[in-house]
Amino acid sequence: MLWPLIVAVAGFVVVAVAGTVLTDTGDWYKSLNQPSWKPADKWFGPIWTTIFVLAAIAIALAWSNGTEAQQMTILVAALVNGFLNVFWNILFFKLRRPDLALIELVVFWCSIAALMFAVGQSSTLAALLLLPYLLWVTIAGVLNRAIVTLNRI
Repeated sequence: MLWPLIVAVAGFVVVAVAGTVLTDTGDWYKSLNQPSWKPADKWFGPIWTTIFVLAAIAIALAWSNGTEAQQMTILVAALVNGFLNVFWNILFFKLRRPDLALIELVVFWCSIAALMFAVGQSSTLAALLLLPYLLWVTIAGVLNRAIVTLNRI
């Protein structure tokens, strides 16, 4: 399980670094009307780190227990998910289009569900480890929608 874990961690490090580089909480972001319940910005890093650690463990666990066909499905699901994760940051922060990011987030959310299904074929525990990811992106979706609504974007 060590090699799959190293690869999974490396993949999520790439996604995390890309997301961090693309996230600009400068003047434009600060000027947006945001709901009062939005978590403090300082919590996003630790929450994403925890989610990515759990996701890497889930992928490594499922990969280690999976057949070759299941491993290929896990790989494709993880790659699509990583791309959609980063693409949301591009839409929201770089292009400053929370409305398009909200639409993309629906596909992103579905990619997490698909990843859960893919890893769940070889490990129920792996699928459960992805629940915080699904929950957090659900919260992010509600926040994204609130920003779109509050700012009439």
